Amino acid sequence: MNTPEAMNTPESKSTPPMHTSSTDGPSVNSPAEPLRWYGEGGPSIDPAGVQQVLGRVEEPCFVVAAPQGIGAVAGGGAAVGGTGPAVLAAVPALPPQRLGSAGFRAAHGVRYAYMAGAMAGGIASADLVIALARRGFLASFGAAGLLPRHIARALARFSAEIPGLPYAVNLIHSPSEERLEREAVSLFLEHGVRCVEASAFMDLTPHIVRYRLAGLRRDPSGRVVAGHRIIAKVSRPETAERFVRPAPAALVDSLLREGLITAEQAQLAHHVPLADDITVEADSGGHTDRRPLPALFPVIQRVCHAIQREHHYATPIRVGAAGGLGTPTAVAAAFAMGAAYVVTGSVNQACLESGTSPAARELLARADVADCAMAPAADMFEMGVELQVLRRGSMFPMRAAQLYRLYQTYDGIEALPAAERERLESQVFRRPLAEVWQECVEYFTRRDPDQLSRAADNPKRRMALVFRWYLGMASRWAVTGESDRTADFQIWCGPAMGSFNAWVSGSYLSTPGNRTVADVAHHLMRGAAFHTRTAQLATAGVALPPSAADYLPVPLELPALSEAAR
Repeated sequence: MNTPEAMNTPESKSTPPMHTSSTDGPSVNSPAEPLRWYGEGGPSIDPAGVQQVLGRVEEPCFVVAAPQGIGAVAGGGAAVGGTGPAVLAAVPALPPQRLGSAGFRAAHGVRYAYMAGAMAGGIASADLVIALARRGFLASFGAAGLLPRHIARALARFSAEIPGLPYAVNLIHSPSEERLEREAVSLFLEHGVRCVEASAFMDLTPHIVRYRLAGLRRDPSGRVVAGHRIIAKVSRPETAERFVRPAPAALVDSLLREGLITAEQAQLAHHVPLADDITVEADSGGHTDRRPLPALFPVIQRVCHAIQREHHYATPIRVGAAGGLGTPTAVAAAFAMGAAYVVTGSVNQACLESGTSPAARELLARADVADCAMAPAADMFEMGVELQVLRRGSMFPMRAAQLYRLYQTYDGIEALPAAERERLESQVFRRPLAEVWQECVEYFTRRDPDQLSRAADNPKRRMALVFRWYLGMASRWAVTGESDRTADFQIWCGPAMGSFNAWVSGSYLSTPGNRTVADVAHHLMRGAAFHTRTAQLATAGVALPPSAADYLPVPLELPALSEAAR
């Protein structure tokens, strides 16, 4: 192989690497008294062959010095003596099922330490959850923003179509619509939901605490069992701390007085953390603080470990990683940092099973890493909370930001300058604002009448509801694919989407019609195992040819879980 592509050990700085001028394979130094490889077949010398060997992650990989040059071979073993090629480096088998925490896999009944996080409004659809559950992955249904009847319909499907298989349902913090959070928890308890993904919480609420405590009991041996699992997605250490400590005594006492938990459950509350798993959410789509994962993850992991040592929980708190995970390299890096599991989001939205429109999926498939922007969030508009959305092909980020500036500047719709109001009605809302307000009245009369009571004598509050109409409809237009509203699509998206598109460019996954959530999950995890092994070789002093060290997705047939595996 050529010297620039050589695979070599640290000693090569003083000793020329072993290679032949007639091959393009890897090159390393030969150690004294080497082990000898034994097995069937021979080593691959060229980069393409080395890549294929590394891709056989279920088998050990050996870098060997053979007569034809330095190469890589899968399978077999190594021993002192013998006549086989000298072993220069080796990495063990690493099936993707071994990545991450065995505790996470066992607790949630999955094969992989991988989760597809919720995307609100049913974008993380029932179809998506079912497809991943059947392949051994955990997924969270995007219940946020849906009416109770729609959530109930999805829960009924899970009971009928994936009985016994794991799934999660999202519960989003709703400070401006507390009723929705309360009703969602009641629905989860009614349908026997065993796992909730809690997101966007800035503080604990009685509803998330009620869900957790209502599942507490002792088994016959006296061990505390948490029948309701919580996976809390957080981006700040102080929020993580709230979830990894036991439920606050004041909330526990209040729930007990209201008869929402039993006396035994109130007594057991101080034995367990509020959440079983903490997902550290870095720069992502939707609600995000846009922190880099390598900076944020160790901080929150340290907080969780410190509280674990303080409370001596019987089951250690697990810490997972989310945000920016759109390639196998990124997933491998998250596991290398110590993530118990990984959570993906944006990349699943571009898949066939997602609850968004083909038009939105096409836009996502063309996204680059720089094609995202921050915009006001509909559910926390008055608080100035922002979320990350796709900027490419949409005017939504700019228009939403303009609405928030107007909200800050004026005391109500009636206070808007005539020219400003005319511009909003003609370009943004495309109808008189009075008509928009009437739609708001009809909507909140059905969904949350308290919103109208709070706005009755408050012009600024009415303006917020009108502006939130546009923000809410913009996400709905993207979901339904409203053709004359493409320029207003609100598509929640992080830079992981652009990273994913760059990775799959030229492969079968570059076509949106070929993207299924199970394929994406499989390739991200298998590719993470591949890159973990290349990193192990690098640690051993072996440098691979760049073309051999890249995992590329190829079509696969993925078997469903057998009854035994379930």
